[in-house]
Amino acid sequence: MPKITLENVTKRWGGFYGADHLNMVIEDNSFVTLLGPSGCGKTTTLRMIAGLETPTEGKIMFDDEVIFDSEEGINVPASKRHVGFLFQNYALWPHMTVYKNITFGLLELKQELPLVDSNYKKYIRLSEVVTRINDIKKFISYSLDKNKKVVKDKALIFIIDGFKISMSAAKEIYDLHFDTLSDDEANALAEQKKNEYLNKAKEIKDNLAKKGIELNENGEYVENGAVIKKLRKLDKEEIDLRVRHVARIVHIGEFMERYPAELSGGQQQRVAIARTLAPEPKVIFMDEPLSNLDAKLRLEMRSELKRLHVETGSTFVYVTHDQQEAMTLASKICLINNGVIQQYEPPLNVYKKPNNMFVADFIGSPSINFIEAHASQDGDNIKLKMLDEVEATFIPSNKVNLANEVKLRDELIKKELEEKEQKSKEKGYVEKENADRNFNYHITKSTGVISSEEQHDIPEDVYLVAIRPEFIKTTKGKGIKAEVYSALPTGSETTVKIRIGDYILTSVMYGGIDYSIGEEIMVEFAGMGILLYDRISGKLISTGKIEL
Repeated sequence: MPKITLENVTKRWGGFYGADHLNMVIEDNSFVTLLGPSGCGKTTTLRMIAGLETPTEGKIMFDDEVIFDSEEGINVPASKRHVGFLFQNYALWPHMTVYKNITFGLLELKQELPLVDSNYKKYIRLSEVVTRINDIKKFISYSLDKNKKVVKDKALIFIIDGFKISMSAAKEIYDLHFDTLSDDEANALAEQKKNEYLNKAKEIKDNLAKKGIELNENGEYVENGAVIKKLRKLDKEEIDLRVRHVARIVHIGEFMERYPAELSGGQQQRVAIARTLAPEPKVIFMDEPLSNLDAKLRLEMRSELKRLHVETGSTFVYVTHDQQEAMTLASKICLINNGVIQQYEPPLNVYKKPNNMFVADFIGSPSINFIEAHASQDGDNIKLKMLDEVEATFIPSNKVNLANEVKLRDELIKKELEEKEQKSKEKGYVEKENADRNFNYHITKSTGVISSEEQHDIPEDVYLVAIRPEFIKTTKGKGIKAEVYSALPTGSETTVKIRIGDYILTSVMYGGIDYSIGEEIMVEFAGMGILLYDRISGKLISTGKIEL
């Protein structure tokens, strides 16, 4: 599977930037989720990699092969990128059976493939399978109805899946009716059929040898020591083996003769996945494929997709606006806002150490608590005054000098403005209409919600402390006095809104605990996962802990 590289990839319509100079590497066999709010550019990014959308500028590579380059005029069409697609709309043909829906894309598929003799491969495989009498009888026994009669269609599926063979091979095994024979009769017949299959395979091999062609153990044509390859279609046996293989992966072997209308939503989704996997694409692109399913089924399908990723060894690129989906599925999350990559790291890194306030706010449910705090240097630590009257010490996990942080921030802002000014003078420059803005954070008070956009003349020493709900813990006899504003128990945990003075914070208490509204409690901020942000740039200064 290929490594995908994006270099300065941009897509704009006039002055509106859907993707703004994206730079990222999607490693081979990774599961990357493109995450962000509606309209952020995640689907545009997926479509550009897939070849369904043409970037305005930039370069895209699959390994060392350039598939798009605006400067060189290279743009490999989607049909030649060897990728698969899975969308929100399953787009199954209603007049075709499940089997025909999966085979549809395989019938006209042309690839450079080794020349093979599928009959040779089938007979060699049959010679191995036919002697496994106990397994054959076991698979047939699984297909008995309530009257203990064999249901042929079920028996064939068990034989196909049990031995990983095609339908034509399964029928040969079934038609021997080992289940009706004594052990001696079955053994004698198995030995006879084994020799027949080996003789048929030998006959095929000998006939090709007369033409100067050898067959290797995989049934591939070999000439002068090299496997012969040719641009060709798959034969009937190859198609059936692929269909049965993907059906086995997604557990739909028993539905092959049904029509889409006879399937549940989850079963239809599995058919769509099987159809996508059948051509064996290098990369699979998925655009919110689970959004049509109910919550329980969506959870089940997430597990299936994660298992599929491991079993297929494919690279998955997955678009979603559901941060929980991204967290549970991805090997890496690419969080996008306004066409700009905000953070591209493994899920837990994004959760525990968000680069900026936007990432901190977007990732996590319930949402993170933002608290404005007056901050001053105190040796290696930072003194805080927050929530009006609460005085605390922030102990950073890495060394922090606030004065130096301010200096570096101002230098960076100046540099970015100079670069923008310089770029605006370049030929062909188009100013971004959907200009990037500082993140607008909100602080909840009992009197209403305060937006940072509405605040003016904020002192220079004000920073932003961000606390995940699970880091607000109840204590006994120490901490900050608080009042329960509301409580939402779910059984395994309780989401509690607490009021400290006029401020409302969200906490999560684990276990079957409930609280009464108005109840007085004591709380503290626990753990090393507290975040300190620069309010002006919105960027993370440090993680750390708070001591009251």
